[in-house]
Amino acid sequence: MIATRRYLHQHPEVSYKEFETTKFIKAKLDELGISYESPLETGCVGIIRGGIKSDRVIALRADIDALAMTEEGDFKKDFFSKNEGAAHCCGHDAHTSNLLGVAKILTELKDKIEGTVLLIFQPGEEKLPGGGKLLCDTGFLQSKNIDAIYGLHTSPSHKPGTVATKSGEFMASPDEIDIVITGKGGHAARAHEAVDPIIMASQFISAAQTIVSRSVDPTESAVVTIGKIEGGTAHNIIPEKVQMFGTVRTFSKETKDLIEQRLHALLKGITEAHGGSYSLKYRRGYPAVINSEIETANVLGSTKELFGESAALEVERPSMAGEDFGFYQEIFPGAFFFVGSGSEDSESTYVWHHPKYNVDDRFFLTAAPLMAALVFEG
Repeated sequence: MIATRRYLHQHPEVSYKEFETTKFIKAKLDELGISYESPLETGCVGIIRGGIKSDRVIALRADIDALAMTEEGDFKKDFFSKNEGAAHCCGHDAHTSNLLGVAKILTELKDKIEGTVLLIFQPGEEKLPGGGKLLCDTGFLQSKNIDAIYGLHTSPSHKPGTVATKSGEFMASPDEIDIVITGKGGHAARAHEAVDPIIMASQFISAAQTIVSRSVDPTESAVVTIGKIEGGTAHNIIPEKVQMFGTVRTFSKETKDLIEQRLHALLKGITEAHGGSYSLKYRRGYPAVINSEIETANVLGSTKELFGESAALEVERPSMAGEDFGFYQEIFPGAFFFVGSGSEDSESTYVWHHPKYNVDDRFFLTAAPLMAALVFEG
């Protein structure tokens, strides 16, 4: 698994372009004698039929895509990305390597498996509309009558040897917002003749921070963040327009609807007051990850049985990060969980999407046995 991860780390491919990664995965499945189907252009679903006949179907999922970014860090220099502008700085190389390791374990235990196991190597987790949605839209998984689905993620916030999850709300629904504020360009020395979109944008950014603190029920979790702003060309020019890009994170449709309404109201009020205009594109993203009670108990119970009571961490608060695993959970019972991968000695405590992101190899010692064990739960 370590060797596989290093190979994948050197050959990352961004969302929906994972052609060589898919060939590599299929070759590994061929070596293990595991059949597979390809519902989408990239990725595949391995199929292991157990020795004990049953209609029971358990699905295990790993995402295979990389991020469009450049990585850094001395610790990974021996296996840095060879593909310019792409890097596995979120752990998907480890997820894929882990599921291939689980495939080997399950192949050796095939006679003891009841029913069928699906190994989902999913493309495009990092980019809307999400590979999970595209795969579900094909109807392929629904035709298999899945009883439970499990997925995991590396966690730099947890030390190796630990597993963290919770029943119910576990990860947020991430939406994307694109905003254009239009004014009237002019010379900075004659600002009174212009309609300054930078002034309007700055007022909006400040006002948007009050949506969560003054409009959202304080018992609800929500985030509104403007992550990028573009506008202007020179010191002495008032530009015609300013563009802003951001994200909204919520758990309920009601809160999502409320925030979208408030964004429109603030933009309308501020731009009209200054004589400008605006446009807002609000793209609804992945559903929230809502863990099923039984499957969450299976994860925590198997963790305790394999690694001891202290290895299982039942978290109190959900994460505001998003995951397209939520698409599966809208159809099938399932649980998503974090496996510790962060340690100072492997420089793997950097947050997801950081250019120095790394995974402690000890992640596999927990992730592979646990995921294989879940096939035998229930």
